[in-house]
Amino acid sequence: MRHATLDDWTRAESITFSLDSQKTLAAAIDRVVASLDESVELLGIGEALHGGEEILRLRNQLFQRLASAHGYSAIAIESSFPRARAVDDYVSGRGPESFEAVQDAGFGHGFGRLEANRELVEWMRLYNSDPSTRVKLRFYGFDIPGLAAGIASPSQVLHFVLDYLSSIDSDSGQTHRHTIDSLLGSDFDWENPAAMADPEKSIGLSPASTALRAATEDLIMELRTRRPELVAKGDEERYLEAVHYAAVARDLLTFHAGSARKSDDIYSRLLGIRDASMADNLAYIVSRERRRGKVLAFAHNSHLGRGKAVLPWATWWPAGSHLDRMFGKRYAVIGSAVGVSEANGIGRPQPGTLEARLTALPGSARFIPTHKGQGIASQEIASLPVRGGSMKNPTYIPLTPQSFTDFDWLAVLDETTYSRGGPPLQQPDRSTT
Repeated sequence: MRHATLDDWTRAESITFSLDSQKTLAAAIDRVVASLDESVELLGIGEALHGGEEILRLRNQLFQRLASAHGYSAIAIESSFPRARAVDDYVSGRGPESFEAVQDAGFGHGFGRLEANRELVEWMRLYNSDPSTRVKLRFYGFDIPGLAAGIASPSQVLHFVLDYLSSIDSDSGQTHRHTIDSLLGSDFDWENPAAMADPEKSIGLSPASTALRAATEDLIMELRTRRPELVAKGDEERYLEAVHYAAVARDLLTFHAGSARKSDDIYSRLLGIRDASMADNLAYIVSRERRRGKVLAFAHNSHLGRGKAVLPWATWWPAGSHLDRMFGKRYAVIGSAVGVSEANGIGRPQPGTLEARLTALPGSARFIPTHKGQGIASQEIASLPVRGGSMKNPTYIPLTPQSFTDFDWLAVLDETTYSRGGPPLQQPDRSTT
């Protein structure tokens, strides 16, 4: 349906909900899901900033509804891919008995400290403990291996692959292990946070690191060439998991090498590597879940949008742009926006901006379909001013005219507080968007 103006469009098609009313939110989510192509198997929901408590609450309630009513079996968040295995063990009842045991070991970027993440994981564990639940929920991370600050050593992912190969062929596994361990060195040297800002602090291009990249390629090729044998002696799911972990190790080593190169566009290049890896991780996760259900992915808006990410300090192709090419109609994505967040240094949006116009709609929260920018005059969208950012929280990125083509829906909240359990806000850290 065409509308004369943007305001006509949003008034006619917005779906109001409240985070404090499960009934209205469930009904709104049902309408959003019904609008998506039937082939969708990966749904993304983006956050406008790291530090929005109500956005995390929306994500939690969205996943609960998707799991209980729409055939979703897994959630994947912007957190370390290998570390999330510990959280999945916890929600499945195989791991430790308390969340505290996984809140640091199971997350990257310190995200295990967020209370909303704890609530999500505890709800999943409770859901899975119900004997009547036929499909048990899984938890994934899909980010490049990371720590609370900085990028992880490749040792965890490489040792996972070596353990797999050794379990089937001890001699071959030990041969590769001897070579790789002799090149790995200290985790501390790999995980130096200063390397993100100073290429000279990175060991990514040292002779040992360069040799380790070659050794990792040799390990990958052995897995690939011996696939029939390895699958026959084990099982296909374990084999595919090991191959993917090996690919993650390769991407991680490439990221470390990139961080050691002096360049004016270093952040663009590193984010490009990171997001390509994110997309591959999500494709792997979807393939793993395909017989069980659909997947919800959660990350910053800048990682999940379909178009090229263009920020003042970096330009790159985000994971969402790769997924759009890889999945086509099987990928859909909801972006988010906020009007005001005093705690995050986000004041009232300037008149005429998208946030000002969308938060002027009735209610305190609403879903708004974008129709990928079709349905109103393109000149009106193109001429929209962009609101100012936040000097207090540099991860906040306002909506732009491109948001209409980047996302299928927008979830617009009038206000958000700061995430419970989040770290004190600091000056910009471009590596953690």
